[in-house]
Amino acid sequence: MIQLGYMGHEEIEVRLLLEAIYLKYGYDFRNYAKASIKRRINQRMVLSKLDNISAMQHHLLSNRAFFELLLHDFSIQVTEMFRDPSFYLAIRKQVVPVLRTYPYIKIWHAGCASGEEVYSMAILLKEEGLLDKTLIYGTDINEVVLKKAKDGIYPVDKIKEFTQNYHKAGGTKSFSDYYTAKYNAVIMNKELKKNIIFAQHNLATDNDFGEMNLIMCRNVLIYFDDSLENRVFGLFNNSLVRQGFLCLGSKESMTYSDSYKNFEEFVPKEKIYRKIII
Repeated sequence: MIQLGYMGHEEIEVRLLLEAIYLKYGYDFRNYAKASIKRRINQRMVLSKLDNISAMQHHLLSNRAFFELLLHDFSIQVTEMFRDPSFYLAIRKQVVPVLRTYPYIKIWHAGCASGEEVYSMAILLKEEGLLDKTLIYGTDINEVVLKKAKDGIYPVDKIKEFTQNYHKAGGTKSFSDYYTAKYNAVIMNKELKKNIIFAQHNLATDNDFGEMNLIMCRNVLIYFDDSLENRVFGLFNNSLVRQGFLCLGSKESMTYSDSYKNFEEFVPKEKIYRKIII
């Protein structure tokens, strides 16, 4: 007798849970890296004192608030101002001179989380005299973290780290010029926000953003499986103008994607690519 069981019990439960999320709420996590998703599911299951994943599925189908908790668990939250300062130094020294030649600049931060890297880019562009002719789109799947990004309010205890990153990234002023401290938080200046639009966008299901000069999607793709990663690279390829830039995280690469043939490695060490084909 031939056995047809290709997946274990837990794998089946995870697949059914992700399918239920997609059918009920329209969020597609079916092609996220399975190990990461399973870890987050199990953490939520323990925190919610649920016996198994099947019980979790029943709970989220009947309880929107519980789904919102799980959505927060699935969202990538690790970010900081001027994260990886050498990357921002490369943007300042090698990418900005190209951007300076354009009459108008459009930038897309895909998977921007709570917005720290969006404001980092705004500060860099302001210092380079380019912010006034730039429109920055910050998108994420999670509306809760997007609200934090729009507010631009961050814990004051993060400022020492942010300030150190800023100076290592080639910052030319006092970092305190860009925020107001109040109680235990800092609020980013309004002048940085005027050219930023935060919006919800799902890389797994939504369409491209057209005519971008630069796309940043750093440390997001490591949570996707190969098929979703390939889809997203196609999305970015379609969203960039010719000679536009694509910036990835230090552990990410587009080398094995279908879109790689359309790009050159502009600053290989910092994972900055440039589109060479329309």
